[in-house]
Amino acid sequence: MAKSIAGPEIERLIQLLAKLPGLGPRSARRAALHLVKRREQLLRPLGAAMAEAAAEVKVCSHCGNIDTRDPCTICTDAGRDRSTVIVVEDVSDLWALERAKALNASYHVLGGVLSPLEGIGPEDLTIRRLVERVAEGGISEIIIAVNATVEGQTTAHYIIDQLDGFDLKITRLAHGVPVGGELDYLDEGTLSAAMRSRTKI
Repeated sequence: MAKSIAGPEIERLIQLLAKLPGLGPRSARRAALHLVKRREQLLRPLGAAMAEAAAEVKVCSHCGNIDTRDPCTICTDAGRDRSTVIVVEDVSDLWALERAKALNASYHVLGGVLSPLEGIGPEDLTIRRLVERVAEGGISEIIIAVNATVEGQTTAHYIIDQLDGFDLKITRLAHGVPVGGELDYLDEGTLSAAMRSRTKI
C-alpha cells in the first residue's frame, strides 16, 4: 500500500482531482501541487468559484442545459432560431456544438440515451418534455445530434416514433469521414456511413 506523501487535506484534494475526466493520479498530484504552491492566485479563487457554482448552478427547466439561471442563457437569447431544436445526449454535446458555432438554434438535452442493459428507459430521459415542446407549436425542425452508437441510434429511432404525426422536419447529423481524416485510418462502419451519406459536389 502506498504511503501518504502529504497531510490528509492535500491527499483528499489529490483524490478528488483524480476523479476529473482526463486526470489520473499522477496528473492530479501535479495539479494539486500547482494549486497548493499558488494558494492566493489559484487555490483560494478556485475554491470560491467552485462553492459559488455549487450554490448557483441550475438545470434549465426548458431545455435541460446547465446554467446559473432558469431559463438558461441560450433559452432567453432573443436572437436564437426557436423553430429549430437540436436534440443532444448531454450538456457537453450542447457546449461542443456551441463552440463550433454551427447553427444558431435552440437545444434539448436528453440526459443520456436509451440503454436497457443499464436500466435506462424513456422515462429516465427528457423525451416526453421534447414531445411537449413540439406540441406547444413553433418548432419546424428537429435535428437529432446523438452519438453514432447503438444506444444513440436506438434513441434516435424512438424519438422519431414519438414525433410521428407532427408536421415536422426531422434530420440528423451526417456520419462519415471527419475533416482531415484519412481513409486508411477509418473503421469500416465510418466508411460505410460516409458512403451512404455522400453528397453531390
